Amino acid sequence: MLKLLWLQSGGCGGCSMSLLCADTADFPGLLEAGGVHLLWHPALSRHSGHELIDLLDACLDGRERLDVLCVEGALLRGPHGSGRFHLMGGTGLPMIDWVQRLAAVAGHVVAVGSCAAWGGVSAAGSNPTEACGLQYEDDRPGGLLGPAFRARAGLPVINVAGCPTHPGWVVETLHALAAGLLQADDLDSFARPRFYADQLVHHGCTRNEYYEFKASAEKPSDLGCMMEHMGCKGTQAHADCNTRLWNGQGSCTRGGYACISCTEPGFQDPGHAFDRTPKLAGIPIGLPTDMPKAWFVALASLSKSATPRRVKTNATADHVVVPPAAKKTRLG
Repeated sequence: MLKLLWLQSGGCGGCSMSLLCADTADFPGLLEAGGVHLLWHPALSRHSGHELIDLLDACLDGRERLDVLCVEGALLRGPHGSGRFHLMGGTGLPMIDWVQRLAAVAGHVVAVGSCAAWGGVSAAGSNPTEACGLQYEDDRPGGLLGPAFRARAGLPVINVAGCPTHPGWVVETLHALAAGLLQADDLDSFARPRFYADQLVHHGCTRNEYYEFKASAEKPSDLGCMMEHMGCKGTQAHADCNTRLWNGQGSCTRGGYACISCTEPGFQDPGHAFDRTPKLAGIPIGLPTDMPKAWFVALASLSKSATPRRVKTNATADHVVVPPAAKKTRLG
C-alpha cells in the first residue's frame, strides 16, 4: 500500500476542491481501492496541530514510510528567499523548508496543479511572493527543488498540471504509481503524465466543425470556433478535457469559455486578454502546436471559401438557426 501525504502551499485550494468532484462519495476509499493510503490531507483529515507535526517528524526520521508527497499550490520563497511569507502553523518554519526536507525522503513527489508545477497564477505579474513550482519556474527548469532533483524512486517531480487539475488526472496518476505503471517514459517533456498530456483540448471539442471551416464566434454566446477571435488555445493545450469531461458533463469550451491553456507553463501571463486572440496582419499569433503559419493561412482561406451556409449562420448565433439538411444516405 502506497502511503501518501498531501500539503497545501501558496494557492487557492482549487485543486483539492476539484478533487472532491471525483466520481466517488468516498475519496480516501477510492484511493485505498487503488493501493494508496492517505496519511494526511488538510481538507480531508481530522488530525491537526501537534498530531500533524508528529506525523511529519515521523516521515523525516523514518518511523513512517513516505511513498508519495503531493504538493498543491506554489512554493513561496519570499521575502528575499527566506520563505517567511508562508510558515507552517505551529512550527515557525517556512513551508518551503518542510517541502524540501520531505521531498528528500519521499519515494515520489507529485505537483498537483499548475501552481505547484510551474508557479501558475500565484506567480503572475510581478510575483512579489517569489512563487515558483517544485521543479520549474514557468517553463524554466529549477524551481524550489532544482532541475537535478530526483525522488527516491528515481523520477523527477511529476507535474499533474491544470488550473485546477481534473480529479481523474490526480487519481489515475496515484493509482498508476501504486501499480508501478508510471515510469520516466510515461512522462512528457514537462514531466506531465502522458495519459492526459499527449492529448489536446481540441480533440473532441464540439466546435470542431466550425474550426474546420474557420467559422468563428464573435461574442461569448456564439456557437462558432473561439480560436480566431475569442482567445481559445485548445489547439495548443495539452489535456484531454473534451474527451474526459468534467463531472461527466462538460468542459470549458462546451460551456462557452475559451481554453486558456491552463496546463501549460506561463499560461497566467499570456500578454493579452484571455478572451481575445492576438493577431499579426490579421493572422492569429497562437497557431496549432505543429502547423506552419503558411499552411494555416492557406488552409483557412480555402476553408472559409467552402463554408456551408448552415455553418456560417450558426457560428454567430447562440442556438442552431439552420439545422443539418435531411437527405437520403443510402448509396445507389
